[in-house]
Amino acid sequence: MNKADLPPLTLIAGPTASGKSALAMRLAAERPSVIVNADAMQVYADLRVLTARPSAEEEAAVPHRLFGHVDGATACSAADWAAQARGALADIWAAGLHPILVGGTGLYIRTLLDGIAPVPAIDPALRSEVRALDVADAHAALALEDPHMAARLRPSDTTRVARALEVMRSTGRSLSDWQSERVGGIAAQISLNPLILDPPREDVVRQSDSRVEAMLAGGAIEEVAALRARTLDPNLPVMRAIGVPPVLKYLSGELTHDQAVEQISMDTRAYIKRQQTWMRGQFPGDWPRLVFVPKQDG
Repeated sequence: MNKADLPPLTLIAGPTASGKSALAMRLAAERPSVIVNADAMQVYADLRVLTARPSAEEEAAVPHRLFGHVDGATACSAADWAAQARGALADIWAAGLHPILVGGTGLYIRTLLDGIAPVPAIDPALRSEVRALDVADAHAALALEDPHMAARLRPSDTTRVARALEVMRSTGRSLSDWQSERVGGIAAQISLNPLILDPPREDVVRQSDSRVEAMLAGGAIEEVAALRARTLDPNLPVMRAIGVPPVLKYLSGELTHDQAVEQISMDTRAYIKRQQTWMRGQFPGDWPRLVFVPKQDG
């Protein structure tokens, strides 16, 4: 099929505070569009301010999908989100509208486009057993049971080491083998128009630092206080979102306001570095990249 006959999808990807949301709003003004979220934390209803989700005014001006649609008590995986995104895109195309996919979670985007490894569900008891291990012990066990994956992963990467170990123990097969069999990707079924926002890191960091105080003054503290009142599992993604742990410590008196601001800024800077490194290494080299000084949140 000719590419022109395939349903179109505009993709705007980039690190936190690179201007993605502002650009998406400008593009949406040019044709009837729907902005679709591809940010792992902006899916949660509990954290509009702290995750810099689009404002109520922006959502009223342009239709938005998959923003704030998941309760914090539920963990939304990349596979969960990709299934939801496929459904949302089908609805948008059926309505004759243009979808603009916007986000900084590269794994979500790659899962939607390229598919995901069909790893069978892990027994909860086995998962709990593996995740209770210290990361050093888990990596040592992985080195014995699946040396190929152990060599690929940083010994300090708690989440990925545990995932590789639980998959090996559950299926008897390396996660690397499973990852060679991806299913569910839509890349061959769409006409993709990607754009990666890749400003100099110091510009993105400056923009990110400038909005931390505004977030805390604008309701982020109240958001985290509401989460604390729910006594959710501290291992849930929403409880580990950037900003949540420092604000929890501020609320409990373990950090001053200024210390919480500095910790959030430091955590965000580290995340921006990981995002840019991942996108530069994982997204195709021929995808257009735009380097500019960000002017607005995104």
